[in-house]
Amino acid sequence: MTPSVDPDAVRSYYDYIDAEAYEDVFELFAEDIVYERPGQASLNGMAEFREFYLEDRPLEDGEHEIDQLVVGDDTVAARGRFSGVQDDERVSFGFADFHRFDENGRIAERITYTDRDEV
Repeated sequence: MTPSVDPDAVRSYYDYIDAEAYEDVFELFAEDIVYERPGQASLNGMAEFREFYLEDRPLEDGEHEIDQLVVGDDTVAARGRFSGVQDDERVSFGFADFHRFDENGRIAERITYTDRDEV
């Protein structure tokens, strides 16, 4: 079965994160989600993914600005900037994210690249 790639779901992801609408975020992702952040531990499965966003995410009070979305066969890549707070300090940095979709139209894998040590 061919994956159902949805760039609008990726745009919604950033809107939901910025609004702290985490239950809406979780609806976009597959139960077996794998979230890779090179240089940091991977998150495997919805339980770890939920715990990260609800309890462990070091970024807060922020806003994502998307400069570009690129749609491939099963993946939507996003390039942009995040401005917000990390460890009580204002931060602003670029990012590149890759969202791979499964055959049910859910994001099954997410990979984030930044120049930060921790996100």
